[in-house]
Amino acid sequence: MIKKILYSFFFILFNCLLVGNSNIRDYSQIINLTEQKYRSINDYEVDLEISVKIPAFRMPKKKYKVFFKQPNKVKLKTKGFGLLPKTGIFTSPLENFDNLKNMKIMAQNPSVRKDNIIIHGDLIVDSLALDMPNEYAKLTFKPTVEVSIDTNNWVITNVTTKIDTLKLIEINNKYELIKNTYFMPIESKVEYYVKDARLTKWINRDLNVVMGSEKNFEFNNDIVRGFIQVKYFNYRINKGIDDKIFK
Repeated sequence: MIKKILYSFFFILFNCLLVGNSNIRDYSQIINLTEQKYRSINDYEVDLEISVKIPAFRMPKKKYKVFFKQPNKVKLKTKGFGLLPKTGIFTSPLENFDNLKNMKIMAQNPSVRKDNIIIHGDLIVDSLALDMPNEYAKLTFKPTVEVSIDTNNWVITNVTTKIDTLKLIEINNKYELIKNTYFMPIESKVEYYVKDARLTKWINRDLNVVMGSEKNFEFNNDIVRGFIQVKYFNYRINKGIDDKIFK
């Protein structure tokens, strides 16, 4: 159950750290440096508070205690009913970028801060939990992803998924320096703008992964516009976590 909750429904990159600078023009360099920075944190524990506001789905604010240890050990603790959005929180940058193809660094946009760069890529449809009716539908469904990176602090600040000019999902991350050493997320906001039946089923499947409950949540139509907010508190980083916690 935990693995199903943790793995992303798409690339979602919102909580990985990035090392880079404005002179880098090869996206593969950025990915490799991102992975190096991500791996520099051996373990951490953090408290999460999650709020969900989506039509036909209501859940009170839920708190979690999360333990993470490299390379991919994760343990969540909560009381009773709860849902953890699959946002790629515990997924390495390499795994997330594997969901993109045709990547490139976009030209500087006047609306984007000078210390930010954007990596653009096509989302690999096979990486999504989508049931396509036929091969033609699969070929014509072409989401794109833009990842905005703060090169002063080397973190991902925004991830936007689109089809043509229609925005589907947008993630914004806010960071703070923890213990004067680690630049970590303190808040993530996810906003859905979904007007496609295939993506509605995808998000519905994502939100139906609920800990401690077999109940399914169905949307009444093909339009979903909702919000998920994740707040992070009380980090303990590189303090050492016993493997017994993950059993």
